[in-house]
Amino acid sequence: MSQIAGVPGLSFVNGASDAPTGGIIVKIVIIGGTGLIGTKLIERLTAQGHEAVAASPNTGVNTITGEGVAEVLAGADVVIDVSNSPSFADDVVLAFFETSTRNLLAAEAAAGVGHHVAVSIVGSARNPGSGYMRAKVAQERLIEDGGVPYSIVHATQFFEFAKSIADGATDGDTVRIAPVRFRPIAADDVADAVAAVATSEPVDGGIEIAGPEEFRFDEFIAQALAARGDSRTVVADPHARYFGTELADGSLVPEDVGAARLGEITFSQWQARQAAAPTR
Repeated sequence: MSQIAGVPGLSFVNGASDAPTGGIIVKIVIIGGTGLIGTKLIERLTAQGHEAVAASPNTGVNTITGEGVAEVLAGADVVIDVSNSPSFADDVVLAFFETSTRNLLAAEAAAGVGHHVAVSIVGSARNPGSGYMRAKVAQERLIEDGGVPYSIVHATQFFEFAKSIADGATDGDTVRIAPVRFRPIAADDVADAVAAVATSEPVDGGIEIAGPEEFRFDEFIAQALAARGDSRTVVADPHARYFGTELADGSLVPEDVGAARLGEITFSQWQARQAAAPTR
């Protein structure tokens, strides 16, 4: 059983809190509920007995236009926002997070939602050179000032995105990655942590989660590609950009690892699970 530092009594067992909603079944709406983390949250929260509702454009809910938002939030106790912008262009991603978050918070206040949970990124405020990170910080500020009790879960990068990171850093057969500290986490561990936070009291602050192992970013990407049989060469480049910005050594890891909630799944364990999973 692991604990989130600074949140007394908040502990986790398979995504459940030991101080959740008092055994009461609640309605939890997951914005972005058809994506990677959203689908895992639906599974976990439904298994705990809650009414977990996936909300996304695919289900008729659009937080940019407002379509379907009031309807899906009717009777909701908790909203979890794991949505993402369809474009990472600076102006587009900022407009997405600001518009979506304002619309959500207004609808939540009208519906009497008691807990807004959002997933953000470890180091978002420490990387102002990135338009995407600036947009996440803008989202966080709106939540902090929005009047709805909240919890913001800052997560490190997911194991699942190693290949897409490499693809975005590829020039020919060379992948340029900054040689900085890196603590990636399994999406399953992220979903466990977010489910536990969502079924506990709002902290009205931030919580950091990260993987159980520390790597050097370039070495992790090289290891991930080699495991896939990918022959691209990974080069350590201090000037390589990530989400549009150069990185300092501590840019992507919790400032205090001892105070962060660490996942349980190691990269080798995750790779073994991926290899054993049936192909679709």
